Amino acid sequence: MFRRVAIIGGGAAGAALLSELLERAPTQSLHLDWYTGGGSPGRGVAYDTASERHLLNVRAASMGMFASRPSGFLEYAQQIDRSIAGTDFLPRRLYGDYLETEIARALARAPSLGHDVRVIPFAVDAVVPENDGVNVFHGDTASRVEAAVLALGALPPQPIAGVSDAALASGRYVTLPWHFLRELRPDPQPREVAVIGLGLTAVDVLLELAAKWPGAHFTAVSRHGQLPEVHLAQATAPLDDGGDLHESMRDLPNVRRWLRLLREAIAQSDDWRIVIDSLRPHTAALWALLPHEERARFLRHARWAWERSRHRMPKQVRAGVAALERSGRLQRLRGRVRAVDGDADGRLRLELVHAGVAQTVSADLTIQTIGLDTDVRRTPHPLVRQLATNGHIIPDPLGLGCEAEPDGRLRHNKHVWPRLFAIGSLLRGTLWESTAMPEIRQQARQLADQLLAS
Repeated sequence: MFRRVAIIGGGAAGAALLSELLERAPTQSLHLDWYTGGGSPGRGVAYDTASERHLLNVRAASMGMFASRPSGFLEYAQQIDRSIAGTDFLPRRLYGDYLETEIARALARAPSLGHDVRVIPFAVDAVVPENDGVNVFHGDTASRVEAAVLALGALPPQPIAGVSDAALASGRYVTLPWHFLRELRPDPQPREVAVIGLGLTAVDVLLELAAKWPGAHFTAVSRHGQLPEVHLAQATAPLDDGGDLHESMRDLPNVRRWLRLLREAIAQSDDWRIVIDSLRPHTAALWALLPHEERARFLRHARWAWERSRHRMPKQVRAGVAALERSGRLQRLRGRVRAVDGDADGRLRLELVHAGVAQTVSADLTIQTIGLDTDVRRTPHPLVRQLATNGHIIPDPLGLGCEAEPDGRLRHNKHVWPRLFAIGSLLRGTLWESTAMPEIRQQARQLADQLLAS
C-alpha cells in the first residue's frame, strides 16, 4: 500500500482518482498531495465553460464520476431538474458543477477518516522517479512521495506545420480555442473566421462564435470536410454486446480485415452506431493486439472515420450547425492546410490543397481545432519535457502519449517504474480509448485498487 501519493493534474482524471482513493476505507491513513496547477480543481479545460451551448457528448446516465455509481451525475442533475432524463446531453458547465460538488464532499469527509489531503494550486516543475519513491518539485519546494500519478489531460496544442512566425505573432492565429472562448465578448462586427478541423471542438467553437459574433462568416477546413456523426435518440446495444464481432477481430489483428468485419456487421445491424458502441468495452484489448505497423496504418487511413463515428454529437448540436450552413454563414471545405501566413491587409492567408488543386482562403481570424494533442515528442509542456529529456518516460512512437503498461505504470529504458503512473490521455498509445469519462473512471478505480493494495 502506498500511503503518500502525489496526483499531478487538476482536471477530471485527477479528481476521479482523488475521490476514488478517499472513498475507500484503507487500513492506514493516506497523505495525498493534489497539484491542480491553478484554476478550478476538477473542471480542467473540458468543463471550465459557462456556455449552455457546450454540451456533453455522452448521455447523462453514463457520466458518473465513480465506476461503482455510473448514474451519479444523472442523480445530481435530477436534484436540480427532475425532468432531466438519462438519455439527455447536458451542459458541460453542469458537469463541472457536479465534479466540484463530489470533490468538496470527498475533501470534507477525509479528516474524519484520518486522511491528510493537500490541494496545492501550483503546477509541478519536475518529477524524479526512483525505484523506492518519487521526488516532486514545484518552485523552491521539494517533497518525496511513495507514488506519483500523472493526470495531465491533453498537452498544449502546437501550431500545425506551415504556420508562419508572422501569423503566430499577429495574434490572429489561435491554438487554444477554449482559452479564447472564455475571454470572448459579444461583437456584431463583420468578420471572416477560418476554423481548421471539423471535430467536436470545432463544432463548439462555431456555435459559440456564431451566437456571440452575429456578423461573422465561417470557413471550416478539414481533409475530408465532414462533421462528426450524430447520436441516436436512444442508447441501444446489440444482444450479444458485440461479442461475436470482437472475437472475430481478435483472431486476426489487421486493420483491413477489421474494416471488412465492421462493414459486414453493420450490414446486418439496424444501425451502424449500435455496432460501433458495442466495441467500446473491447477497444483497449483490440488495440493491444495491433502491431506497430498496423497501428500506424490505422492512424493514416482509418482514424478520421473512426473518430467521427465514435465521438458523435447530440442532435441539437448538429441542428445548430446545419442552421449555420443553411443561412450561408458556414462553408465547409475539403483540403490540407499547407501554409498560413499574413497578407498585406493584416489578415491571414490559408493555402489549401485537395486532390492536387490549390486554393486560398483569407480570414480575419483563424482558430485551430484539430483535436487532443498527446505528442510527448514535441510538446512544450515543462513537466512532460523534463521527464522525456531526462529519460524518465518514453514517448509513444506514434505520438500517443507515453509508453506504459495497461495498469498505468510508465516505462523507461526497457523497464517499468514501480511507483510512477499515468491516467487519462497520456495512456492513449497503450489503451487507445483513454479520454472520455467512462474510461477515465474505470482507470481511476483500478489505479486506486493498485495504490491501496496490501
